[in-house]
Amino acid sequence: MAEVKPHCQEAPELSQAALSELLEQCEDQFALLEKLQNEIILCEPDFCENPQEQSVNRLIATEAELKQWLTVEPTLLSANSEVLLQAGKEEMLKLCSELEMVVSCCETKKAKLRETKELEQKWLEEKKQVLLAACDHVERLQMEKNVLSEHSILQDTKEKLQKMKDYQERLMECLGNILGKHLPLPQNNSISNKKKKNIEQELNADLISLNEILEVLMNKVLMCPHDPYVTIDDTFWPPYVEMLLRYGIAVRHQENNFKIRLETFF
Repeated sequence: MAEVKPHCQEAPELSQAALSELLEQCEDQFALLEKLQNEIILCEPDFCENPQEQSVNRLIATEAELKQWLTVEPTLLSANSEVLLQAGKEEMLKLCSELEMVVSCCETKKAKLRETKELEQKWLEEKKQVLLAACDHVERLQMEKNVLSEHSILQDTKEKLQKMKDYQERLMECLGNILGKHLPLPQNNSISNKKKKNIEQELNADLISLNEILEVLMNKVLMCPHDPYVTIDDTFWPPYVEMLLRYGIAVRHQENNFKIRLETFF
């Protein structure tokens, strides 16, 4: 805002006649004030027996005088146009000076408000940056949490599968030890002389143990559940096959007696 400068300049001094007239009016007014003051002093008693009553009387008199002054029309101090012009110019200069002070105060306040606004905007931008950083951090933590959760579930599943595999291996090892101890492969000296001649060729074949037969049957069920039957060849010792069929561990194919499968256990 541009600085407001008064256009009015100091008026020239009053003429001698106007100045004399103004002085006479001032003396008349001063004499009137002295007269009124003397009348007020003479009307007031020196003391009053009831101070409260005196205060009430003064209040009533003051209110009456106020009402009277409100009804009186104001009159000009002087009818001289030169005096009135001089007084008006002085009042205008005083008003311009006061307005300049108001403008200066407004400019100062405006500058302070502008500085405060800039600081608040800077603070707002910083808070926005902090909020964005916090949101990114929360989103990143959420993603890491989800990844860690999926990773932990996958890791837990792998651990369970590994435990099951280890348990299965221990079971198969125990089964192999039991079968190897109680149901070993047939030997030549364990067969009677009467049957030795008939099965001599069979004993020379590459027979597999009962444990291996069971593994073949189980793997076939797991790998081909739609066709779990295994064809009996020369590596299957017939007594083992007969034992599995008799005790309900394996069953024959309904159309092919040379195929067996592991019984379905529920």
